Amino acid sequence: MANFASIGIDGSGSTRNRVTNAIALASQRTGVDFGYLLGQAKIESSLNPTAKAGTSSATGLYQFIDQSWLSVINQHGRQYGLGWAADAIGQTSAGQYYVSDPNLRQQILDLRNHPETASVMAAQHAADNKARLEQSLGREAQPVDLYLAHFLGVGGATKFLSAHDQYPGASGASLFPSAARANRAIFYDRAGNPRSLSDIRNSFANRLQQGADGALNGSNSVAPSDWVEARAANREFADASAALQENDPADYARAQTERLQNSISAEDLIRPQPQTARLAYLMLATLGR
Repeated sequence: MANFASIGIDGSGSTRNRVTNAIALASQRTGVDFGYLLGQAKIESSLNPTAKAGTSSATGLYQFIDQSWLSVINQHGRQYGLGWAADAIGQTSAGQYYVSDPNLRQQILDLRNHPETASVMAAQHAADNKARLEQSLGREAQPVDLYLAHFLGVGGATKFLSAHDQYPGASGASLFPSAARANRAIFYDRAGNPRSLSDIRNSFANRLQQGADGALNGSNSVAPSDWVEARAANREFADASAALQENDPADYARAQTERLQNSISAEDLIRPQPQTARLAYLMLATLGR
């Protein structure tokens, strides 16, 4: 059995270990493929939980823009102890999400920089996309299909994959002229020839695989050969945790408090931020179930 301390499953250690741990827990909670979530985070932010785009509001591990983040918190926040945030989010008749209190709005948006929250919300978003794709396509959605949904939106990915499944050699640029103009390197090769739907999908699959492999190989906490054992061990921990919660609530509470303290940064413990109590509640909900 792989050692929890060596693979970062105990929640302690470096930022990289915490990020990997957060993604693993999000995968376990939602059933979304770990390799996909890790590869997406590597592509989006190089596993930097506080990454900020220079040209948009995209922020955090998974580079959620403001509206996308408010949407996913509104839909799934209550499942993870974020009812206070979900309840504060409204929606206009035009479909825009808003928070009336500007300070509360900023606190909700700042959760994008919290690895555990960002990972589980990205996983929930991917799970939603997966369900919609599978309903439309009539087949299982692969990890690369989820990334296409991230890139093109669910509607665009459905259009892409429906065409791909029937005519994989068709030109992607012909099907998505606007996207092709904005992303020439994806839709055209270096000689200017249009790439086929199959070529584009394979390219995305390779990016995801390289991202996941690079993240694993670049980390001292998780080796690719250890991941299956780590996931099994993490599942055993979850089962044991559930049993402890049922049989001895006091011990369960103490164990969860210890995990929580390991998850919050030392700086937060010394100089608590206004949102720390809410983040603490979230961590107990996310890590403890």
